Amino acid sequence: MSGGGTETLVGCEVAPGGGGGKKRDSLGTAGSAHLIIKDLGEIHSRLLDHRPVIQGETRYFVKEFEEKRGLREMRVLENLKNMIHETNEHTLPKCRETMQDNLKEVLQRLQAANDSVCRLQQREQERRKMYHDHLIATEKQHQLQWEDFMKEQPRRQAEVDEEHRRAMERLKEQYAEMEKGLAKFSTF
Repeated sequence: MSGGGTETLVGCEVAPGGGGGKKRDSLGTAGSAHLIIKDLGEIHSRLLDHRPVIQGETRYFVKEFEEKRGLREMRVLENLKNMIHETNEHTLPKCRETMQDNLKEVLQRLQAANDSVCRLQQREQERRKMYHDHLIATEKQHQLQWEDFMKEQPRRQAEVDEEHRRAMERLKEQYAEMEKGLAKFSTF
């Protein structure tokens, strides 16, 4: 491995070059090879394997983030707790008290308004009923007047026809007399 020409064998490796199949089992050589392999593994992990460093940085980041976030969330939760406590202890009782005081008055006003609306609605219904009854009575009266008018039409037509006939007879007589008068003058 090194440029010196001697190679170190690991475990039960056979030396090349025909040493007749002798094995090197020496503890010194095998132990140093083991240390070299260990050192190589360590160098390799430091130079090429960044997982432990990244894992450490990630753990640090998560820890810092959770601590800062945890403190911020704790403050938000504390503020919410104080706001809820303030609301439960002071605001809600005041609102409930004000609502109970004013609700009776509002209900009385609402009942009075409801009664007024009911009276107005009843008056409007009565007025509409009277108007409707008046319309029906007027329509019946007009219907009766129309029927009387239509019954009277043949009699009136007969009177008009008779008057027209008499007027025609008078005119005929008048024209006949005028013709006679003209005939007297035309003989002269």
